[in-house]
Amino acid sequence: MHPLARSALFTLIGPGTVTVLVPYILLTGFPLMFVLSLGPLRYLGITLFLIGIGIYTTTVALFAAAGGTPAPSDEPQSLVSAGLYGVVRNPMYVGVLSIVFGEALFFQSGLLVVYGALIWLLFHAFIVSYEEPHLREKFGEEYDRYSTETPRWFPRLRRA
Repeated sequence: MHPLARSALFTLIGPGTVTVLVPYILLTGFPLMFVLSLGPLRYLGITLFLIGIGIYTTTVALFAAAGGTPAPSDEPQSLVSAGLYGVVRNPMYVGVLSIVFGEALFFQSGLLVVYGALIWLLFHAFIVSYEEPHLREKFGEEYDRYSTETPRWFPRLRRA
């Protein structure tokens, strides 16, 4: 099966659950819990949501070009450090979080803000405890250099 097909399957199961199924359950099960009154600012959520989709799909394409998928069990065999991965080490997670926080804004849901924060904490714990040590073991000095030059979550402002 082609890496993009495997990525689509992974996306339905993993990020699809995080960005669609769980928010749907939270919004329909607890519709009046932690309601935010954002007025027209809620529509910024659409922009953040679309940016998140763009980030996620771009990173999936980069992984597919390297012969892998976002699934930890089907990773690329070479270190992906180009494109968005040259800006931050975890753009795929940033994309997923942007989708969730975009939904939180659009639906004016403080509950989704809390959910997004919990997801970020889980992502961070997974990255620090499993992903980074695994990549360091697999790619050695190449990953050490990459992790020194590229921030984990937030891009550095660089002078021209």
